[in-house]
This record gives sequence, C-alpha cells and structure tokens, in this order.
Amino acid sequence: MWEYAMAENKYKHLINRDLSWLKFNERVLEEAEDHSNPLFERLNFMAIYHSNLSEFLMVRVGSLHDRLLLKKDEIDPRSGMTTLEQLRAINRKIRELTPRKNRALIEILRELENYHIFYKAGVHLTKYEERFLERYFERNVLPLLSPHILDKHHPFPFLQNNTVYIAVLLKSKDGKTQLGIIPASGYFERLLLLPSKYIKFTLIEDLIYRFASRVFPRHRVEARSIFSITRNADIDADEAFFDYDMSYRDIMEIIVKKRKKLEPVRLDICRSQSEEITKRLMKNLNLTQDEVFFNEMPTVLSFVSDLKDLLTDEKYRPLFYPPLVSQPSGQVDLNKKLIPQIQKRDVLLSYPYQDMKTFVRLLEEAAMNPSVMSIKITLYRVARNSKVIDALIRAAENGKEVITVVELRARFDEENNIDWSKRLQEAGASLIYGIEDYKVHSKLLLITMKKRDGALGFITQVGTGNYNESTAKLYTDLSLITADEDIAINAQDVFKNLCMGSLVENSDILMVSPLTLKQSVLRYIDQEILMAKSGAPAQLTFKINSLNDTDIIKKLIAASDAGVKIRMIIRGICCLNVETTGKTRNIDISSIVGRYLEHSRIYLFGPKERQKVYISSADFMSRNTERRVEVAVPVLDPDLKREINDLIDIQLKDNVKARHQVGKGVYRKLPVPKGAPRIDSQVELFKRAYREAGNPLPEWLQEKNF
Repeated sequence: MWEYAMAENKYKHLINRDLSWLKFNERVLEEAEDHSNPLFERLNFMAIYHSNLSEFLMVRVGSLHDRLLLKKDEIDPRSGMTTLEQLRAINRKIRELTPRKNRALIEILRELENYHIFYKAGVHLTKYEERFLERYFERNVLPLLSPHILDKHHPFPFLQNNTVYIAVLLKSKDGKTQLGIIPASGYFERLLLLPSKYIKFTLIEDLIYRFASRVFPRHRVEARSIFSITRNADIDADEAFFDYDMSYRDIMEIIVKKRKKLEPVRLDICRSQSEEITKRLMKNLNLTQDEVFFNEMPTVLSFVSDLKDLLTDEKYRPLFYPPLVSQPSGQVDLNKKLIPQIQKRDVLLSYPYQDMKTFVRLLEEAAMNPSVMSIKITLYRVARNSKVIDALIRAAENGKEVITVVELRARFDEENNIDWSKRLQEAGASLIYGIEDYKVHSKLLLITMKKRDGALGFITQVGTGNYNESTAKLYTDLSLITADEDIAINAQDVFKNLCMGSLVENSDILMVSPLTLKQSVLRYIDQEILMAKSGAPAQLTFKINSLNDTDIIKKLIAASDAGVKIRMIIRGICCLNVETTGKTRNIDISSIVGRYLEHSRIYLFGPKERQKVYISSADFMSRNTERRVEVAVPVLDPDLKREINDLIDIQLKDNVKARHQVGKGVYRKLPVPKGAPRIDSQVELFKRAYREAGNPLPEWLQEKNF
C-alpha cells in the first residue's frame, strides 16, 4: 500500500509531509551505505541520519502525539490520514529503515578494522583488555554511578533525552524480580580508549553493561539491556506567557528547562536479553510496542565526533573526503576597504565555496568606520564563538546604533541565543525579540552611513543562511551585498515594522512574508502561465529545502498543466508528487544529498532572456510563507544573475549526488550514460571558486572523474 497519498483523486499529487521527510532521511542513509564515499564519511552520514531522526521524533512526532490528545480525528490535508494513521505510518517507515541502519553501521565498523580501528563492544577481548576494563570500571566508573532499584519506595527515575542507560532485571534472595536502571553518563567520557598501539575503543555503556552485576552485589542479574529514550520537544513559547511582568528572554529560559521534561515518544533498545525488561520500561514510560525499536549497535551516535578527533594521522586520510578550502571572493579586493567597493558594484558570496571572511570583514569595517551611523541585523542562529557578535559588540561600544532582532525561538539554539543576547545588551545594543506569533527567520542586514555631502548611504545584505561561521563551512548558502537604495528603503521598512511589532504590508522590491512573499510568488507563477497559454516560452526554476505550501503546490500543478517547464531542486520535504503524464508532466524534481548540506533558496521566474532572479531565506513551506518573517531579494546585476544561473545549471546536471523523483515519493539516481562525465555539483562549484579566486586546483580535483 502506498502510504504517501490516499486513493482518493484529490490526494493524487500530494504527499504527507512527515513521510516525505523520512524519504529525505533515507537518502542520507543511502550515503552511509554508499561504498563510493570514504569510510569515515559514511560513518558521519550515519551519525547525521541518527541526529536527523532524533530531532524529527522530538519535534514532528512529539507534535503528532500532542495532536492525538487534542485533535485525534484531524485529517492531514495532503494525505487524508488521521493523526493516528500518520503516527503508525511513520513508525512503520522507521522500522523498515532500522535494519538497514544496523547493517550499514556493522559493516562500517568492521571495515574500519582494516585501518586498525577497533570497536570493542565487549566480545573478543584479550585477557589483558579484560583486566584493563575491569580495573578501569572498579576505579573510575563504579564510584561515580547512581543506580536505581525500582520498588514502592523508589519510583521510576526521570530519564534524560537521548542519554544512554543500562536496564537490569534483578532477582533478590527471596525470589522477587525488580528492575534496576544505571545511568551511563556523568563524570566520565563516553568513548574509552584501550591501551594499544592501534585505536581500540569501547563505549561507557558497554563497560557498565559488562560489569552490571558488580553494581548490584546483593542481587542476581537475570538479564540486561542498553537503552535510550527520545522525548517530545515540541513546546510552544506562547504557553509561557502567563506572567507578563517577565521579559521574553526570561520566559524562554523557562521554556528550555520545561522542554527537557516532556513525555517520551520512542524507546531504543540495544543488546536486550529479556522481553521482561522491555515490557517494564514500556509500562513505566507509557509507550506502545509501535514506539519501541531494537538495535544491534549503539543507540546514540554522538561518539562519532570524538572518534574523528583521534584520526589526525596521515595514514587515516583515505577515510575522509579530500580537503577543500573555502576561497576568497574574486569580486572584492580584501586588501582594500570593502564599503567603497560595494558602493560600486553588488557582491554575491557563495558558501562554502567562498569563505565568510568577506562578510565578517564588512561588519568589522562598519564597526570602526566613523561615517557608519547604525547597524541593524536579524539574528537566528550564530556560532558559539561568533565573530559576527564580536563585531556588533564592537560597533555598540563605539557608539553606533546597533539594533539586533533576536529570534529566541530558534529551536535547540535557544540557550546559545539567550547567552549572546545578554552580551549584546551589556555592550549597549538594542534588542528586539521578534514578533508575537511570528518567528523572524530572515537573514537581513542594513548598514546606514552619512556620506561626505551629508546624504545617507546604505549597504544591505540579504542571505539564504544564518550568520554562522561554523555552518558556512558545511551548508551551501548565498549572500547578496548591495548599495542599491531602493532595496535599502525596503529593508528599512522591514526593520521599522519589526521595531513596532508589526508586519510589512507592502514592499515593491523585497518579498517579505507573511504578507507579500507568497502573494508575489503566486503572481509570478501566474505570469508564466499566461506566457505559456500565449505560446511563448515559459519556465520556472526553484532551489529550496522544502515544499509543502498547498497554495503554491496547486499553482505549480496548474502551471505545469498549462505547459510551463518547471525544474525544482528540493533537498528535503517535498509534498508534491510528480508523474510523467497528466497535470504534473512538465515538472522535474531532484534532490541533492552530498558532502555539504544544500541550504540556499533560489527563485527563477521565466527563461533567461526575461528572467527575474531572487534569493531568499524562505522555503515554500506554510510555516515560512504564513507564520514567519522572511525576505527574498532580487538579484539585479546581470553578471550575478548569470552566476546564479550557472550554479543552477551545474546542479541540474549533477549525476553523482542527485536523485530524481520518479513518482509516489520515490527518489532514484538516474544511470549515467556510457562515456558521459560524472558531475558532482558541489565539487564542480568548488572548482569554479578556486578558478575565480585565481588559485590552482588541488591535485585530486584535476583528476578526470572530477
């Protein structure tokens, strides 16, 4: 049975959002299974798959659990499924993927042994290793453990989200059985190295599992299991507006603490020796059999990054992708002041192919420039040790007006945002905590300065990704920097409305959600429909992360049916099902999952000769188009428009990392014709960046296959 749409015709072209997301994560899993990827990179993809799934369970499945209590009969508009049917379909899909994950992880860890990297999970130990682990447990672990035995005096303990525990079935001298739980966390590192000339490691839960009987010397250990739980993390900040005397930042601090105590939605078990343990855990956690998953390998893969830190020797280089270095932009001279250069021509930065230093330099220059009067910026996620924040603090300390629109509701980044917002406020910056009911997700910067003649000048930057130096090395994003006054006036209007807690209702240059972006997109699609109906060439090209806005989907279907050629590169969620015949015959959808996370959003309306080009922070998701403040900016410079078209053309030609939708939500890699070059678009775009910077290509990039 195809779970991605019900049999009724009205759902023919629509796919359930959450099942579509699971298809995306399956593509991540495929990269872990792909033997053409370096071995440790496959392990990284496995860790990404697990991290993605964990967040999905916390947020989306958590949300469905809440809905099951309040609106259990609510129908999903894209599939016709009830909330309970969606949860069951999600669990079926995860259950289908779990054995593949287990097989791939076992295979990767076995192949790492060829590089003398051994995961010693407790079997095939030498006598020396056994003695070492025994001594280590007795001296370094046992004194720090806080075990629990459950009885009428000792209730079931609170279990932390995504933390590993050992469950043991204990039998006392009088024959009664009890459940014991040992937290496998605390004051010790999770990854434990064994003494060896090679890299031999075990995990702390393996060690505790092995010596669990010593934790409970007055009981006999009948069976044991390693387990972890995933908790619901979908909590609404609006729930906390019970005390209007509190600042919004104080409210968010309460919300972050509250989230950690929400109900479990999943139980992962590893190396289970007893069904009785599982049953008792299910009962105490109030979980059903559908929400229990069995694993042959570790249930939490956070140790992968620690293992990576050990592999710095040259002999481990084949385990990783060959190095690529972000290049300086060829559009500016970093030996000269940036602001005068930007006043002469627009600049487009493309991460990670070009480094973020140009943008950071712009902020640092603005902080020190005496002609700069104010810096206004929207901040969603920033790096832990952010040079962007440092530059803003320096500007505030230099007496410039610094207005930062801080989105404290950036999920799982709330604590980081709370910390640096305090630093900004202490430096004298003005903080605005977004708009009630709407997240501020836009990536917008406006620098205002006074020219020598007394007139005002502006530098505006609009990006597709966050002001985050760390993710700029991992995510593909675009950043337009311009001195265009019309764009600046629109940007000023965005900030003015944010300062007053209102929304932009009219904008003639920028598209601004929630009131003008979707409306403009639909209008531009209508224009292409009219062109197609008149017999003129008509085309739409979009590169986005996700698509679920039903208004846009319906308009795309109408455009395709009218003869508009539509090309879409959608990394993740895609709720549009396309077929080679019928109304969606003119739509091609591909997804690229590769070395870097595809994150840029690009809208191209019309064929190249009359094309309107926009970059944006907004996906075509209803949350972006209706419940967030997002900004899309037109790219007006002809050279930059050509550069974006070249980027899109390269990605559309990708035959290494691209998968194409072939119907019913299924994605497949298309066969490469015999003799045709293999094109990995991310590698090709790095080659372009090296050439534009005037730097020689790394030797491996000069090989024929690349």
